[in-house]
Amino acid sequence: MTIFVSSISILLGLGFAILLSAMRMSGNLVLINFARVFISFFRGVPLLVQLLLIFNLLPALGLSLSSLATALIGLSLCTAAYQAENLRGGFEGVPPGLIESAEMAGFSPTQTFLHIRTPIALRMTFPALVNEAILILKASSLVSVVGLIELTKMAQNLAASTYMPLPIFASAGLIYLAINLVVAAIGRRAEVALPGLPAK
Repeated sequence: MTIFVSSISILLGLGFAILLSAMRMSGNLVLINFARVFISFFRGVPLLVQLLLIFNLLPALGLSLSSLATALIGLSLCTAAYQAENLRGGFEGVPPGLIESAEMAGFSPTQTFLHIRTPIALRMTFPALVNEAILILKASSLVSVVGLIELTKMAQNLAASTYMPLPIFASAGLIYLAINLVVAAIGRRAEVALPGLPAK
């Protein structure tokens, strides 16, 4: 459950982060300000508070969601804010010559953004995105507050029933460490396999 929730949240967050970055560069003040407020809120408010707000706010609005849905929404929105800021640096680093070449080739602004700017920004910010994936995997331990049984919640339940908290929480910590080491190793291999960046 820990791996599933983290993986889905990271992917959903990445998609939303690309959209937020597009808003920041759109030139539309409404979209720019929305993206800025969103990013400021989700980077400035602790994830635990965000999860509790979503868990309590949505039912008050008539939306009854499962613990899994609440966890996915909370983690996805939080990581989207951080990934958007990571990507912003990548988008700003795209060589202007490539954008001009795409325009001369007849690319629309949307096509240029999707096929030129986004792949290069992802390549430039890949190490930061892998780091964010590891942070979200660790932060997923907080979703136990909305009733989702993942690694931390299972460890708490086992510790309460066996009265052996030290070995159980130590084991949970080692499992988190093992998962994150695997993610880091996959990230390093993927980074080497990615095509190189064009010269500016």
